[in-house]
Amino acid sequence: MPVSATTETKLREAMARLLAGQPTNSDGTLTKENLAREAGVSHATVHRAEAVLADWDAQVTAPVLRTPGEVKRDETIAELKKRLREETARAGALQAKLDALATVTANLYHENLSLKGQLTKQRTAKVAPLPTSGPWRE
Repeated sequence: MPVSATTETKLREAMARLLAGQPTNSDGTLTKENLAREAGVSHATVHRAEAVLADWDAQVTAPVLRTPGEVKRDETIAELKKRLREETARAGALQAKLDALATVTANLYHENLSLKGQLTKQRTAKVAPLPTSGPWRE
């Protein structure tokens, strides 16, 4: 299904602006998505405009190069992802150590309670009761 004459005109004007480096509705990168943005139409509409696409493909033969800002952004994102992976691994290792320490602490606590119980039993077993009668109680 071809596009209307009005839509084709919008697309050709948008293409002219993009190729001239004077975009009004996009970042100016020579992509079909930006062609749609510039023209104010959907991406699907661009792909239905076969004549405009043929002209676009003839004029935009080189691959899309990233701007220095895009390169820097992508490098920053890559660095942040790397740091996130490293910190996530570090946090995982610390969590494992924390879990191990919690287990040891719990075991020591229960062992301490058991030893206190044994000590109390030993003390009460060695203590002899005082006699309630005898020569000193007169």
